[in-house]
Amino acid sequence: MMLLPLLARCTPQGRDSSLPPPTVAEVLDRHTPRLMSVAGVVGTAEGRCAGQPCILVLVERLTPALRQAIPSQLEGVPVEIRETGRIEAR
Repeated sequence: MMLLPLLARCTPQGRDSSLPPPTVAEVLDRHTPRLMSVAGVVGTAEGRCAGQPCILVLVERLTPALRQAIPSQLEGVPVEIRETGRIEAR
């Protein structure tokens, strides 16, 4: 059938393996709404963790519950949680 060659190129996540991996910005855009819905999260950003691109999740106060609620990676991109305190617009 015509679909088999197309399906063979897909990764388990449904992504065509011939496509370049998503950028950190693309992954961040997809996951920011869910991350921001977690109580205590005050922001997200692109950053560098151990010299590599990563996603930063900014929290008012780091708690065990937040450590458990926020994944250590998203779509293969490392995630780092940083305690920033409250963030307010000026």
